[in-house]
Amino acid sequence: MKIVVDAFGGDYAPYEIVAGVVKALQANEKLNVVLVGDKDKITEILQSLVFVSDRLEIVHAPDVITMDDVPTVAIRTKKTSSIVVAYDYLKQNDDAVAIVSAGSTGATLTGAVLKLGRIHNISRPALAPILPTVNDRGVMLLDCGANAECKSENLLHFGIMGSEYMKAIGVKKPRIALLNIGTEEEKGSEMVKEAYQLLKNSGLNFVGNVEARDVMKGNVDVVVSDGFSGNILLKSIEGVAEVLFGELKDTVKSSFKAKLGGLLLKKSLKGIKEKYDYKKVGGAPMLGINKIVIKCHGNSKADSIATAIEQAYKLGKNQLVEKVAKAVEKDKE
Repeated sequence: MKIVVDAFGGDYAPYEIVAGVVKALQANEKLNVVLVGDKDKITEILQSLVFVSDRLEIVHAPDVITMDDVPTVAIRTKKTSSIVVAYDYLKQNDDAVAIVSAGSTGATLTGAVLKLGRIHNISRPALAPILPTVNDRGVMLLDCGANAECKSENLLHFGIMGSEYMKAIGVKKPRIALLNIGTEEEKGSEMVKEAYQLLKNSGLNFVGNVEARDVMKGNVDVVVSDGFSGNILLKSIEGVAEVLFGELKDTVKSSFKAKLGGLLLKKSLKGIKEKYDYKKVGGAPMLGINKIVIKCHGNSKADSIATAIEQAYKLGKNQLVEKVAKAVEKDKE
């Protein structure tokens, strides 16, 4: 089983990507990785890391899709770019089960659909990050931006895919909730109310609506939303966290007493910061695609890349794609 990694996607590519691959290979002796990108540059980095492994394959791809490229055009025209070559390798090799990239979100998602295709009967794929919660369980949010406008059937499929993902990582009976402006069944737009009824009668462990303020309390395992609302929720959480940690840092530096208190609380504050650090999660899976796609944050460094590769490995080992396809097929019966 191989994991394909886009070596030249991301703000800190290629060094941090290659270093992350090395960390992943050292941590998991059963892992095999295919690094895609400029072979000479990758080899030079590996030499600086003094790392050689027969579980690492390099596939040459001299070009890169940048953030300035139009995703649909770039995927079709930049045929020797690292992300396109990586997708081609993934599609053509049965023993390759997943791709990990920190590159252009648009190119990664567009390439997934155009190169790999959707799972049969899945109406829309969804980008689904795991958000931290106060009880450390984590909650999956889908969709968080791949589909700005959705139909009720799309939200049902998001619920099915999210449930199967959580089962694959060890949650026995995932609690599925629908993001809404209130907890009452009759709240929301017509589309959301239709989705409520579909989820309610789906056989999933649907627990009703959840408001944005309750998402991170850990009372549910999967939050279903259209991509527009989900993206606003995600970025609101990121923004609030950034402001709060910034304010806390400034407050600790504001006086001698504050510095002394900060020193006493240093260990606890560090623990809170790490708890809400996206690097500990890895990447966001794009669910509904015929192979596993993990999209990492653009500024991911080695530790985050290594975590994402291990995440992809576990999902491949647990046959997530096959289980999603089977669950959706069952829903159609």
